[in-house]
Amino acid sequence: MIIKITGRHMELTDALKAYIESALKKVKVHFDKVIDVDVVLDVEKHRHIAEVNLHANGVRIHSKEASLDMYASVDAVLEKLEKQARKYKDRINRHQPRTMREERSYQHAIIAMEPTNGNGDHAEQPDEKHLVVTREKVAMKPMSVEEAVMQLELVDDPFIVFANAETAQVNVLYSRGDKTYGLIEPEF
Repeated sequence: MIIKITGRHMELTDALKAYIESALKKVKVHFDKVIDVDVVLDVEKHRHIAEVNLHANGVRIHSKEASLDMYASVDAVLEKLEKQARKYKDRINRHQPRTMREERSYQHAIIAMEPTNGNGDHAEQPDEKHLVVTREKVAMKPMSVEEAVMQLELVDDPFIVFANAETAQVNVLYSRGDKTYGLIEPEF
């Protein structure tokens, strides 16, 4: 397990690092293979923020907590992380295994087109350029909609892109904010 601890606007002490590493060993028992853990500690005025990203068993779990004390923030974020890990493990234990049809490998490509002016011709653009500030590669492992819902609940992202195991198409699942979800499927 690779643990990366970063401090922003603060100096990391050896005691705090040791405290975090020993607490993360408790979370490690929930997974067969923990790839890496990124811990970011940040101080903003009087708020002490602890953020943890855990990559294990092909899943990403994100937790973030803030309080007036860094140790309290670390305790809260690790408690939240452990709760999410138990929830994930319980769902996996209740889930039925995939069939061979669902385990096929998938490839995807994203193609971006220039905007059009409505009649199919490319619109004349002034010198205004769009700037891509970040690029992220997403592992497109095939999963059912239920698995995608479970994965979305584990992270604090507003949406998840996945390969639908039933339709073999790329889908987007997003949270609507009222404990319901929306599913975007391509139309051909």
